[in-house]
Amino acid sequence: MSPRILCSIGTRPEAIKMAPVILALRAHPEADVRVLATAQHRELLDEVLDLFDIRPDIDLDLMEHDQKLPELTARLITPIDEVLERERPDIMLAEGDTTTVFVSALAAFYRSIPFGHVEAGLRTGKLGVPFPEEMNRTLTSRLARWHFAPTQTAAASLRNEGVPADRIHITGNPVIDALLMTAEMGLPLHVDLDPKRRLVLVTAHRRENFGAPFLQVCRALRTLADRNPDIEILYPVHPNPNVVGVAARELAAHPRIKLCDPLPYGSFITAMKRSTLILTDSGGVQEEAPSLAKPVLLLRSETERPEAVAAGVVKLVGPVHDRIVSEAERLLRDEDAYKEMARGVSPYGDGKAAARITDVLLGG
Repeated sequence: MSPRILCSIGTRPEAIKMAPVILALRAHPEADVRVLATAQHRELLDEVLDLFDIRPDIDLDLMEHDQKLPELTARLITPIDEVLERERPDIMLAEGDTTTVFVSALAAFYRSIPFGHVEAGLRTGKLGVPFPEEMNRTLTSRLARWHFAPTQTAAASLRNEGVPADRIHITGNPVIDALLMTAEMGLPLHVDLDPKRRLVLVTAHRRENFGAPFLQVCRALRTLADRNPDIEILYPVHPNPNVVGVAARELAAHPRIKLCDPLPYGSFITAMKRSTLILTDSGGVQEEAPSLAKPVLLLRSETERPEAVAAGVVKLVGPVHDRIVSEAERLLRDEDAYKEMARGVSPYGDGKAAARITDVLLGG
């Protein structure tokens, strides 16, 4: 009898990284694969699932405007438990560090259902940084049966926490699988950009940067645009109320800063390919951009993805005005410094992570 595997997804990053895994599992003759969408992020989740032609079998549609973490956690646990009671999966699988992932692992634990954690072992070593992701992934690791670590560093973190070695599988990160699949599609950007100017692509939405740190980021972007007339800044703005209002107030009036709604995943990959430099506080972009030979300045003080920093293709600058401006201008003005960071290093995978995860769960 084919094992039933329930794949839980809630946000766009989860959908991006789980899509290759779901497709690989579905292609296996010995798997009965079901997809549960909590819709922790609604529109952002749906466009990725549409891109990869994945239809959820169960959709909880739980997103609410300006949702708070305690409320979201409470809204997730009972419906997910009811799904487990009804579906009776042999395995539950989820990716990453969101509230959906942690609650899925907890609900599976309550029903003694083995849980597989994709992208396991990422750590900053500081429980509140990033918030709440570090806590989510640390607790999820305590509940998981299979730990699909993207790198040797992630695997070492798990071993240091006492996870048995035979439960840790170094697979690479399926975000690279998704990136390579999508880059081949050559999807349109749908944003009017000046072809004569170099593109600086920005994403910034982390909870720990809300307030004064995010204000510094916005003002650094404005300074860069003022001082470098040969650049154009594209900033797809996350819909969180703590982000969108401040970004509009601080940046919308500048003629060479384009604010837009979050781009479809395929269009965002096209924007990354088109860019000269990327400024981000995102986890996934740290993994994707180096594979496209794009330098990344990370708008965070800590990272759970140290491999690209160690390789010299991502640099921590924090949400600090002066550091953002000085490091960005160094890359924009110093050709040798730029080439040193734009080397196309890919420490996070080779595009075969989904196949490795499938082999572990189901055999080759």
